[in-house]
Amino acid sequence: MARRANRETKAKIVNAAWKLFYEQGYENTSVEEIVYESGTSRGSFYHYFEGKDDLLNSLSDLFDGKYEELQNNLSDSMSCFEKLMFLNAELFKIMENETPFELVSRLYSSQLTTYGNKSLLDHNRVYYKLLRKIVAQGQNTGEFRNDISLNEIVKAYALCERAIISDWCLCNGEYSLAKYSEDLLPVLFKGFLK
Repeated sequence: MARRANRETKAKIVNAAWKLFYEQGYENTSVEEIVYESGTSRGSFYHYFEGKDDLLNSLSDLFDGKYEELQNNLSDSMSCFEKLMFLNAELFKIMENETPFELVSRLYSSQLTTYGNKSLLDHNRVYYKLLRKIVAQGQNTGEFRNDISLNEIVKAYALCERAIISDWCLCNGEYSLAKYSEDLLPVLFKGFLK
C-alpha cells in the first residue's frame, strides 16, 4: 500500500510539472508552483527529486509512455526495419510538434552534465526493451545481420537517434526533426540489414 502511495505521489508531481512546463515554460515554472499544482508538499517533492532539473529525466518516461502506445500500432505485416522507422517517425513528430523545444534541449544538455541518473542510457526503459524485441525478431527472420550482436545493433540505432536529436537541438530546431530523420536514419542503419 505504501509503495502504491509513493508511486502516486511521484506521478502527481511529474504530471503537474510537465503540465506547467508546457503551459508556461521550464524557466517560468517554480518548485512551489509544481508542489501547489500537484497537491503535494515541498518535502514530498524533495523526497523524489533533487530539484527542478531532476524532473527533466522524467521526460524520457513520458516518451516511453508514447512508445507503449505506439507499439499497439505495429502491424505483423511490417518488416522489423519498417517498425523501427515507424516508431522513430512517430516519436520524432511528437518531439517536434508537441514537446516544447526547450525541454528536449534541456534534457539532452542535462545528460551531459549529470553525474547521477542518465535516463537516456537506461537500458531498462521501455524504449530499449522495445528496440531489443524488434531487433531480435529481425535477426531471427534473417532481416538483420547475425554477425553483429543484438546489443550492438540496438546501441548503434539508439546512438543514431540521439545524434540526430542532438544536432537538431544544436541547430535550435531550425529544420524538421522528423523529415531529417526519415531521410538520414535509413542510410545510417542500412549496414545492419542483410
